[in-house]
Order: sequence, then structure tokens, then C-alpha cells
Amino acid sequence: MVLLLGVRVLPGQHSSMSSPIKIFSGSASRYLAEKICDFFGSPLGEIELLKFSDGEMQVYYEESIRGSDIFIVQSTFAPADNIMELLLLIDAAKRASANQVIVVIPYFGYARQDRKFKSRVSVGAKLMANTLTSAGADRVVTMDLHAGQIQGFFDIPLDHLYASVVFVPYLKGLKLDNLCIASPDIGGSARARAYSQFLDAELLIVDKHRVRPNEVASMEVIGDPVGRNIVLIDDLVDTAGTLCKAADLLMERGALSVRAVATHPILSGPAYDRIANSKLEELVVTDTIPVKQELPNLKVISVAPVFAKAFRKIHNYESISSLFL
Repeated sequence: MVLLLGVRVLPGQHSSMSSPIKIFSGSASRYLAEKICDFFGSPLGEIELLKFSDGEMQVYYEESIRGSDIFIVQSTFAPADNIMELLLLIDAAKRASANQVIVVIPYFGYARQDRKFKSRVSVGAKLMANTLTSAGADRVVTMDLHAGQIQGFFDIPLDHLYASVVFVPYLKGLKLDNLCIASPDIGGSARARAYSQFLDAELLIVDKHRVRPNEVASMEVIGDPVGRNIVLIDDLVDTAGTLCKAADLLMERGALSVRAVATHPILSGPAYDRIANSKLEELVVTDTIPVKQELPNLKVISVAPVFAKAFRKIHNYESISSLFL
């Protein structure tokens, strides 16, 4: 055991003082990584991505990363090439003798496959966890997992951040009278309940029944929306069918207004048209996934400051609990 400037370091361990921090990004999340670096006060490292004519990828770090703590930012939204690129970046960092490889996945794809709901189906979230670990990740940082139990799929440390730290102050700033928080389904009731406690607001639930993915068969409101300004809370919005139908139903049942906040704007298929033509006063999302189209009722709040603070605390071996509400 050695003592380095008052910091006790065990054999085989590295002091953060001896390991510089370097931030890199995959091509899908460079826009967010640049913002994170601005808040962190460090330049974004350069990576060269080569592609063969058949689409095969090869990555290369354009600077030495030996002995450094490496943060690799890459959300795993479609296409699947984003996942493969991330795995190659992890592998290259390990082979280049990085001290630690911290994989930052603002949007953790395949999280909707968190259990076997019928026979002979994959559990994609567990497969993702195994693959990241096998590639050489030492730690994972993510935000608002679709299902909290996914944290238990990992045998390496995982830091789970929450977008509520940016959403709650925004909602408080609206100063809405008769505020009511709503969950668009039973599964999200715990998330909505946490927001209702932060905002000292009542809670209601929109119970939905699906016949297949992205298709809602029926909905019913549990609670009284009459005369309320309602905010729907969700972790992601894909085709926007659920949110828009819920907004229509709540307005029909007497709500004064309906807004929605969702961390991850997947926004696939008819999502943009649905949102534009919906009764949603506004849909507030983060930049974990890039928004492809601007809409009058679509607002983006950046979570780059949250990740930048988390990077600093992780590098300095400090608790990140202060980043939670």
C-alpha cells in the first residue's frame, strides 16, 4: 500500500489523481457529448471511424489513452450499428490500456425487453448487459431505464441518473394551478408518484390495454381529471400513440390542459404528425436522443449538465446521490 498526497491507494488500484479523464463519443451521440464537454470543461477526444464498402466498421483513438479514465458517450437507439460502434470503442480502449472504460449510454436501447412475457422470447436488456461487460466495460452510466430492475442485470457498477432533476424545476416554473400528475399506464405509476411527491400534486392513472407493441386497444382513466392541468409522465415516447390518446381522453373527461414529459424522444413512425395534431399543450423531452423535427408543442431540455456533474463525481470517487431529487 502506498500513500499519494494523503490519498491511500491499495495495490492494484489507481488514484484518480494519477488517471487523467478523457471523454469520447460515438458518432450517434456526438451532439450531446460536445455539450457535456462544454459543461465539464474538457475537450472532446477525437475518434476515427472507418467503414469498409460492405458497412463493416473499425474505430481508432487519435490520441494516447494509456492509463486514462475513458468516458465513451453513445446512446443505443436505432440503427443497430450504434451498438456495434460502441462495442468496438470499448474493445479498442481496453486494448489501448485505458485505466477504466466508463460507458455512458444516455438512452439504453432494448430496455423494453426486460423479462419473458411469453414463451420463446428474448430478453434483450440482459443480452445488452452481458455484451457490454464482455466487451470490457468497467462501469455503465445511463438515464431513466425503462425498467429499474435492469440495473440488476449488470455484474459491473451502474450509475442510474434521472431526468427528473431537469423536469421538476421546469414544471415548477410553469406555476400551474390545480396541477395533477398522471401516468399513461399502470407500469409507470411509481415514476409518476415520485413526480407527484416532488410537485405536491395529486396522481391519476390512465390504464391501457395493448394488443401488440405500439398499438393500444383501450384506455380508461383512474381518477378525476375535471378542472385539472395534467402532466403525463413517461420514460420514453416512441410512436406517441399512447400519449396522444391519453391526452385526448383526459381532455374529453374535463381536463383544463394536458402536457407530457418523456425522457427519451424515440419518435418513430407517425410520432411527429401525431404530436403536432394532438391536444397536448406541449411535450417536453431531453436530448438523450436527437430530435429530428421542430414542432410548436415540442420542447427539448438538455441533460448535458447532469452527465457532466456525474462524470466529475465518478472520476473523483464521490457519491452521485446529490444529483438526485
